[in-house]
Amino acid sequence: MALDRNFMKINNREIAYNGYFKIYKLTVEQEGQTFTREQFDRGDAVAALIYDTQKQEYILARQFRVGPEDALTEVVAGMVDKGEAPEQSISREIEEETGYEVDKLEHLHTFYSSPGGTTEKVMLYYAEVSNQHKAGGGNEHENEHIEIIRLSAEELQQLQTPDAKTIIAQQWARLQKQAKV
Repeated sequence: MALDRNFMKINNREIAYNGYFKIYKLTVEQEGQTFTREQFDRGDAVAALIYDTQKQEYILARQFRVGPEDALTEVVAGMVDKGEAPEQSISREIEEETGYEVDKLEHLHTFYSSPGGTTEKVMLYYAEVSNQHKAGGGNEHENEHIEIIRLSAEELQQLQTPDAKTIIAQQWARLQKQAKV
């Protein structure tokens, strides 16, 4: 049974926190009940599974992430800057983090990272690259310290990660390999 959009109504939205991120306090009405919810306004994100067609290897990034308070190996990712199309954003992120120019870009999936409390929508891509013209490593002014990780197809499948966007990319790569057999 599909829910009618009128099933729930947001009566009020106020900023509860306005720092590096925003958190809104929402007053929600549903089936005659009024209650509050917090909404973490994260913006839209982009991510890409990168494949170097010359070296025949996947390129991932390893960096410290505040959420798990640990370094993660994951697909390249970043935020969509105001005025940028998602394809521009992911191409920029790939160049900043890995030093590669994008040769081919294919949209794979769009999904919410955690729809119960955050607005973040992730657009996941597959990118082919062949020309590394810069060192990569991220933007120093954004306090990014990114290590470039190169993996064979088998190593990509064996990678153990808690990162959802990377798991989705691994599954996509696995399905592509199966389709070619």
